[in-house]
Amino acid sequence: MRVAILGDIHANLPALEAVLADARDYGCTEFHCLGDVVGYNANPSECLEIVRNLPGACVLGNHDEAASHGNPLEGFSSAAALSLEWTRGVLSAEQKAWLGALRPQRQIRKTTLVHATLDSPCSWGYVRTFREAELSLACQRTPLCFIGHTHVPKVFAHGVGEMLLFEEAEGVDLSKSPKLLINAGSVGQPRDGDWRAAYMIHDEGSDGLWMRRVKYDVESASRAVLDAGLPPKLAERLHKGV
Repeated sequence: MRVAILGDIHANLPALEAVLADARDYGCTEFHCLGDVVGYNANPSECLEIVRNLPGACVLGNHDEAASHGNPLEGFSSAAALSLEWTRGVLSAEQKAWLGALRPQRQIRKTTLVHATLDSPCSWGYVRTFREAELSLACQRTPLCFIGHTHVPKVFAHGVGEMLLFEEAEGVDLSKSPKLLINAGSVGQPRDGDWRAAYMIHDEGSDGLWMRRVKYDVESASRAVLDAGLPPKLAERLHKGV
């Protein structure tokens, strides 16, 4: 079975639709979301409805938590806070309830899913370096753990350190790899200098893993941000992957 791992969709409907089409072309039949379905972009309701009707699991992200509750938005950037205030006004009460009920961590067979860190999932810490990854790896009880939150694809290996990110066409033979903590990148707002939507495919049968980069209608996504009255910088960054 092939599983698509989707991180940080962030209400980017064109990117989500392009990624799902690509994943299905590659034979994916299960779809796991690493949180932050909403925030930043202009189609939170549409993305939420798609995600919750996919076969697979979804975990809670910090933007999901903030959008589903009325708590102060301290700690978010001004652009993020404005987008979350707008999102709260767009989502229905029932949609907010679904988001708010998501668990911060899930285990699906031999894979763990979490948005931020395993050692403290709801503190929303970032894993950018191997030193930060070690705390999560110490708590990891499955061979694979997929994370999001930084919007930057990375692979950390227990006892090895940070691994070079693999090419799409080659992938990684997981049967020969140590315990891995893997950031799947971002579907809706990449921040690694590549504007294309990022996601990963895990082939559980062959124990392989591939990263995919997918072109999507970025003009439509950025125009929707502006039409919604959200900060222009949120539209601009989609073109740059930052």
